[in-house]
Amino acid sequence: MHSLVHDRLPGSPWANWQSRLLLLSAFFICLLLSSAEVFAHAVTEGDKGYIQEISGVNLLPFMYLGAKHMMTGYDHILFLFGVIFFLYRLQHIAIYVSLFALGHSTTMILGVYFNVGINSYLIDAIIGLSVVYKALDNIGAYQRWLGFQPNTKVATLVFGLFHGFGLATKIIEYEISPDGLVPNLLAFNVGVEIGQLLALAVILIGMSYWRRTPSFFRHAYTANVAMMSAGFILVGMQLTGYFVS
Repeated sequence: MHSLVHDRLPGSPWANWQSRLLLLSAFFICLLLSSAEVFAHAVTEGDKGYIQEISGVNLLPFMYLGAKHMMTGYDHILFLFGVIFFLYRLQHIAIYVSLFALGHSTTMILGVYFNVGINSYLIDAIIGLSVVYKALDNIGAYQRWLGFQPNTKVATLVFGLFHGFGLATKIIEYEISPDGLVPNLLAFNVGVEIGQLLALAVILIGMSYWRRTPSFFRHAYTANVAMMSAGFILVGMQLTGYFVS
């Protein structure tokens, strides 16, 4: 798949002025989305206060929080966008999305249950790198640099594990009651999957229209460079937060 993709992509993102404009616009949009006020994993004070006040089994509130977290998690959405960028068949999309879901569900549930948290700045920096990795994968960089194509399914699963640790770290920050922890955690995970499916539906609808236009392959390289830039922005912001905190 990737050799075909590489053959059909232009050799440079600067082929014409439309590409330059698209890249510049996407860069500033990514900068806006990754501003300090909308961190991909930010825990709002209202949500945190509500969770700290309740105890027992509260399935619907935790499902809502899980869906909200995924729908507003720009790093998750960017990675998901990169994963399905060149996937056309629904069965292929289902396989990759399932691998990603398996990865982040496993580490999220186990991480919270066993109270294994990773510094939020560092894990979010790794998640930002997952976006960079996938963008480079989409433009065929590893074939040119390494001479072979890394296993994309394994990479999706592994980065799913890191995304799950990011979710676990933020759930731990909620300081939720141990009373009803397992059902609430499972409900949160269901909400995450619902949010992921909703985000995926929006992405696929947009991609289906874009793929029908001649501009898709003209600007595919540029779109992935923009996605890579967004990943580097997220990495830079998280590492800055780590060193100054």
